Amino acid sequence: MTDKAFAQADPDWLALISAARDWLSGPLGQFLLDEERRMLEEELGRFFGGYLVHYGPSAQNPPVAPQVQRNVRLGAPLPGVEIVCEEQAWPLSEHAADVVVLQHGLDFCLSPHGLLREAASSVRPGGHLLIVGINPWSTWGLRHVFAHDALRQARCISPSRVGDWLNLLGFALEKRRFGCYRPPLASQAWQARLAGWERKAGQWQLAGGGFYLLVARKIAVGLRPVRQVRREPMGKLVPLPMAKVNRRNSEP
Repeated sequence: MTDKAFAQADPDWLALISAARDWLSGPLGQFLLDEERRMLEEELGRFFGGYLVHYGPSAQNPPVAPQVQRNVRLGAPLPGVEIVCEEQAWPLSEHAADVVVLQHGLDFCLSPHGLLREAASSVRPGGHLLIVGINPWSTWGLRHVFAHDALRQARCISPSRVGDWLNLLGFALEKRRFGCYRPPLASQAWQARLAGWERKAGQWQLAGGGFYLLVARKIAVGLRPVRQVRREPMGKLVPLPMAKVNRRNSEP
């Protein structure tokens, strides 16, 4: 059924997602994801609600929000994905999710604006959108320029530009964090030697980390263009009733 539904999917998009997944499954990709997991788990621990939606090419089980009732993975027809959809055709009702996480989704996509609009429309007012991306102003961003693997295909959009896009979509940027200051070296011995620098740079939150994490809260429904005709949806997400409202996070 999945193969039939995606028979007309853009082959370039499927190839890009598959290549990104392979790279993230390698030693450098796993190292980067491990550093991101610690930061994401810390941030997600403070959210609650009915649904968290995760979109990204990684094959790893993504970090979850323990106080959110349902954590689901959405994306291309690959192992581990629970709701299959295309990049710009999420089968979710508007304002369905309390939290949406784009983990390297913008790095590996055909249309970052289109993907970000889909993610933004899925967040309820007062909900949060978390974006993880490769920092172009880092050693990881430099490696992207000279890479001969799937990292070369990453967009590496700067956090300041993504922040501007979020503002136009009606989001307020609450937090910007950086992590993974150690360079993309496969040698575990060198990574161990640089562990001290990682701790210090992380405490100082220097802007040269290999990845960035943006945490934004939806304060208004942003302007959105007319949607393109969707292909047949593969699932539906219905918001759960909320027993309690946190006014601090819900009010503009």
